[in-house]
Amino acid sequence: MHPLPSSRVAAIQAAPVFLDLDASIDKACALIAEAAGNGAKLVAFPEVFLPGYPYWNWLMTPVEGSAWFEKLWHASLDLSGPQIQRVCDAAREHDCVVVIGANERDPNRVGTLYNTNIVIGHDGALLGRHRKLVPTWAEKLTWAGGDGSSLNVYDTPVGPLGTLACGENTNTLARFALLSAGELVHVANYIALPVAPTDYDMAQAIRIRAAAHAFEGKLFNIVACAAVSEEIIAAMSEHSPENRDIMSRKSSAFSGIIDPNGNVIGEPLIDDEGIVYADIDLRRCIAPKQMHDIIGGYNRFDIFDLRVDRTPREPATFKDGEEEADPGEDKRVQPW
Repeated sequence: MHPLPSSRVAAIQAAPVFLDLDASIDKACALIAEAAGNGAKLVAFPEVFLPGYPYWNWLMTPVEGSAWFEKLWHASLDLSGPQIQRVCDAAREHDCVVVIGANERDPNRVGTLYNTNIVIGHDGALLGRHRKLVPTWAEKLTWAGGDGSSLNVYDTPVGPLGTLACGENTNTLARFALLSAGELVHVANYIALPVAPTDYDMAQAIRIRAAAHAFEGKLFNIVACAAVSEEIIAAMSEHSPENRDIMSRKSSAFSGIIDPNGNVIGEPLIDDEGIVYADIDLRRCIAPKQMHDIIGGYNRFDIFDLRVDRTPREPATFKDGEEEADPGEDKRVQPW
């Protein structure tokens, strides 16, 4: 067991430069520099910050939104390309761990996109990615689902770190899988959702979900949510002027840091752009475990048995030639 560190962490609440990947990366690098300049050793960005969220799925018919999907695909991130290296360089230069959401293009399948959280080490190394397991509701028009291979916890200077995107933070089994792998620092990132049903308070819903995971897991939850800019509102209002009122709805975003007792540390942000900071001490995760250690003494593993398949999934397995494959060799193309 590694020592339990104390760290300053930062949650970014900001809008991307809509559908402009390079400009959104410029903004991300500037925010990393600002947060690290204020002592942050972990900088968490919103869901699909690179370079924006497909609001058209909620506001248009699938046919009407198809042209926007194509724009998004062209503006999305190829993890084998040079753009992500700029974010890695910023993380290394400023000595901080970075978790950033992106629309990720599948390297082998044109038109396939994933909602991906990218985890970057303080040394600039690309530690891994998490692809959202199940796109939520209208999001299924844009993103394919990820597989279990990205349900990982990473060893970082701020502690064992895991991440889930937006609605999958309601997935009890996904959260339990991360807890079972030793997670003590969780990054939950979201988009602002002014298009939610009128009786749904998105900011409150985010806070409830974040507090639930922090309290159940006895960990720190860093919540980073996107903001809605005038640029995004204007783009989504081109199709229909009444969309302006929908996209301008308040209480659509919450960013903050939650402690192991489910309490918000410091002042969260609602709707407005900014950076939330907090100092977290992982030693505070110990005492609450004596009450409810759901991955240890407060469980009955003779009754409950969760099995997590982390096998990478590919659409085809290829065998070339007549040679017999080694039964222990995985012939599939690995996603990472």
